[in-house]
Amino acid sequence: MNMRPLDGITVVSLEHAIAAPFCTRQLADLGARVIKVERPGVGDFARGYDQRVNGLASHFVWTNRSKESLTLDLKQDIAGDILGQLLEQADVLVQNLAPGAAARLGLSFEALRERFPRLIVCDISGYGAGGPYEQKKAYDLLIQSEGGFLSVTGDEQMAKAGNSIADIAAGMYAYTGVLSALLLREKTGAGSHVEVSMLESLVEWMNYPLYYAYEGAPPPPRTGAAHATIYPYGPFPVGDGSTLMLGLQNEREWRLFCERVLLQPELADDKRFDSNARRVENREALRTLIVDAFTTLDFATAIARLDAATIANARVNDMQGVWQHPQLQARDRWRQIETAVGNVPSLLPPANSSAFSPRMDPVPDLGEHSRRILAGLGLSSEKIQELRACGVI
Repeated sequence: MNMRPLDGITVVSLEHAIAAPFCTRQLADLGARVIKVERPGVGDFARGYDQRVNGLASHFVWTNRSKESLTLDLKQDIAGDILGQLLEQADVLVQNLAPGAAARLGLSFEALRERFPRLIVCDISGYGAGGPYEQKKAYDLLIQSEGGFLSVTGDEQMAKAGNSIADIAAGMYAYTGVLSALLLREKTGAGSHVEVSMLESLVEWMNYPLYYAYEGAPPPPRTGAAHATIYPYGPFPVGDGSTLMLGLQNEREWRLFCERVLLQPELADDKRFDSNARRVENREALRTLIVDAFTTLDFATAIARLDAATIANARVNDMQGVWQHPQLQARDRWRQIETAVGNVPSLLPPANSSAFSPRMDPVPDLGEHSRRILAGLGLSSEKIQELRACGVI
């Protein structure tokens, strides 16, 4: 097998929930050894979110493949010594503990850089260090609220994202931040501090609606699954009871849509609809015309017309539709990974490389690798058994 980009890199992670585990799983995809430090007996609390994957939690299976699980009670002094030994061999420390918890454990970048000058420390938090929100608890939905996401989603009622979008945003910036820190270390020889806040990550993703509402201008209205500022761009019912999603981006497409899909070429020059701004202004009238035209069509016919007119369109899939998506199957994007309760499918990382295949190793059971990791630090079997008896691991 060809060399992976992060082969030889060791990451120690004090992580729970989604943001940090998603970051480190992607580092593992690239070949890094990720040692996931978990509380004895309990572990990452995301292990208990649900039991939908043969008894395992869906979030956990998604974000924790290819890792090693070490149980360690960091409140006990000897656990700090063990963690110090691990950090001597590590390249990266990632943590998303409660605000201030890492610093109290002596794991701040300032406390570590003298002992481990090449260590990269990545701190993920809800609101970032400093400021009046530093100590506030932060969960994904709360950040969706604080970051303005809820103000522009839904229809008459606000609606959260159907996935953990704030956690995912923070995990992505932490992942790329660690990669950039590793590149920088190649030039400087020194480690550095990467700090990522969930709020700032999501606000970065909110810059379009922020600029749209610049200097007190009205924000994008809530429009459900339709686009707030481009029309027609959203879901439309067709005659067989199904729903399709279509998107028009420019005036050329609008004219083709009228001529070849609606078969009403005169609409292209209707003064109510002859620019995107006017179509948005008169969206209800236009929606009625489109729905009336689509009631005579079944899904296949509507899609065929849209494709022939080169109008962007999509099927509104549910989760089972995505599992069976013909494009993912045709591109062979699913692999089987091991878990403690049997194999499950797992999607290949989206960034394909011609140079290497990503790691797709098992999802660890709680503490599965504790004995092996500690033995690798030189601890005897007797000492490891003593630590287990004392509840350290």
